[in-house]
Amino acid sequence: MRPRGLWVLLLLVGLAQIALLARGAAAEEDGDGEDTGDDNDAADEDDEDEEDDDSEVKEENGVLVLNDANFDTFTADKDTVLLEFYAPWCGHCKQFAPEYEKIAKTLKENDPPIPVAKVDATTATSLASRFDVSGYPTIKILKKGQPVDYDGSRTEDAIVAKVKEVSDPNWTPPPEATLVLTQDNFDEVVNGADIILVEFYAPWCGHCKRLAPEYEKAAQELSKRTPPIPLAKVDATAETELAKKFDVTGYPTLKIFRKGKPYDYNGPREKYGIVDYMIEQAGPPSKQIQATKQVQEFLRDGDDVIIIGVFSGENDKAYQLYQEAANGLREDYKFHHTFSSEIAKLLKVSPGKVVVMQPEKFQSKHEPKMHVLDLKQDSTDGSEIKEHVLKHALPLVGHRKPSNDAKRYAKRPLVVVYYSVDFSFDYRVATQYWRGKVLEVAKDYPEYVFAVSDEEDYSSEIKDLGLLESGEDVNVAILDEGGKKYAMEPEEFDSDVLRQFVLAFKKGKLKPIVKSQPVPKNNKGPVKVVVGKTFDTIVMDPKNDVLIEFYAPWCGHCKKLEPVYTELGKKYKNEKNIVIAKMDATANDVMSDHYKVEGFPTIYFAPRDKKNNPIKFEGGDRDLEHLSKFIEEHSTTLSRTKEEL
Repeated sequence: MRPRGLWVLLLLVGLAQIALLARGAAAEEDGDGEDTGDDNDAADEDDEDEEDDDSEVKEENGVLVLNDANFDTFTADKDTVLLEFYAPWCGHCKQFAPEYEKIAKTLKENDPPIPVAKVDATTATSLASRFDVSGYPTIKILKKGQPVDYDGSRTEDAIVAKVKEVSDPNWTPPPEATLVLTQDNFDEVVNGADIILVEFYAPWCGHCKRLAPEYEKAAQELSKRTPPIPLAKVDATAETELAKKFDVTGYPTLKIFRKGKPYDYNGPREKYGIVDYMIEQAGPPSKQIQATKQVQEFLRDGDDVIIIGVFSGENDKAYQLYQEAANGLREDYKFHHTFSSEIAKLLKVSPGKVVVMQPEKFQSKHEPKMHVLDLKQDSTDGSEIKEHVLKHALPLVGHRKPSNDAKRYAKRPLVVVYYSVDFSFDYRVATQYWRGKVLEVAKDYPEYVFAVSDEEDYSSEIKDLGLLESGEDVNVAILDEGGKKYAMEPEEFDSDVLRQFVLAFKKGKLKPIVKSQPVPKNNKGPVKVVVGKTFDTIVMDPKNDVLIEFYAPWCGHCKKLEPVYTELGKKYKNEKNIVIAKMDATANDVMSDHYKVEGFPTIYFAPRDKKNNPIKFEGGDRDLEHLSKFIEEHSTTLSRTKEEL
């Protein structure tokens, strides 16, 4: 007996033969008696038909479907087209679909009809990039090939009304709300403004192009305020003197000017973020307090330095100086002022004084309860106020945490004591017990900054220090200049142990801890591999200009850059004293505070004579052309060669 499986196989073969015969007969009936060749040719033809379909404009429920292949051909001769850029998985897009189909039907009945189309931005990536699509759905109106942003409500009435408005033959785009500044009008505009935000940009800069629509929307919104807050832009590649004057080294660079005086802009870069930030910046830099109760609350419940200016009135010259200084530091500190004699009495000061003090939980017997600056009548600027605030902003032993780390605890050397830090009522006694032991040492080393940190907040830092499994309730480290770190050997903590550790550091007897991958045995490729242990010898080598990329193995942008970066390495491989290098910043310590890595990839150029002042690559596209231009612009070696030629 034959196995059942064999019968099944024979049956399938027979059916396949019958199907082939039927296919041949059908071909003959169609008059196609020629040999069609193998099945692959037929399949290729089918594929070609499908590819041809991409250029055909299809319609789904009254909405035209456009893509990279058919977009330009379709829109070339159209006066007005409504476009929706969507993603198939987007919930908002799915909710909007029925409304969009109604819009298509309404505009189709318009005289003349106005085409309504949609573009799948996840597949038509060239179009999505061309029209700066960064969210879904994005709606744009194409007027004679030029996009007009739509920011209104996603309803039939609102969208149809806007499209009809734009389609009117007499419609012209509204003038830009963003002011254009040049050498000729810069001083007049900027010096006359109480506050103005200025963007220094380069026309070729990708980041600038992405910022442009958000910046213009913010400019329009802020122009409606009373009084308006102006936004302006400067083409830094054309207005080189202005760019040089305000130290513009990357694009875009944004600066706030108050009566012509520049301040760094550290706010968001999208419409609503810019609007909110500038409204806050336009307000006074210092808030008035009128009751002694407010001061008492600052002392009892505060978590940061308390700064209070005491003045006789708004016309007090010292008050004007205080406002100027506060403007310069408002990003990092909260300023208050008072004209109250009761508050002056509570603080035991007279008008014309600036008081800097700490909340009660950070006060100690080893330091004054307050630091008072007497503003002299002949003071001409707020620099002494700024110096006074910065000098006394930290207590002898403060609380370092992720929210204040970058702004308050950037100075080195920094002595950090890690344990379970909790200043809430139930745990304050235990927290202050250990902090008290740190104070005993800190008072004798005013040249160092001391702080306590919660071990859970800094678990990754403790791990990098090799202290995660120390078994101790309290661990200690010193963070020094150049990214160097020193860990105290685990032992039971007290003031004497801490003092010995700090003294050993001061005498240079400690060895730094360096997180590093193994040093590569063969490092002769076009791109040098840098690890923690070789950072100083390669990147900081005073004989070479070095371009260094800090990357993460999981970073998509880094993977995309890799072949370009390799080509760059090959291009400059034979150039003397130029090194193209890369470093996995997730597995190695960056042994310099001057090379800050806040995202991936981060690229710096380190000229051989300015290792502590590297130039960050910003704004340009990360392609061979722009990276080469960046190198040649800043290289000390290449520029010298050019001069010799």
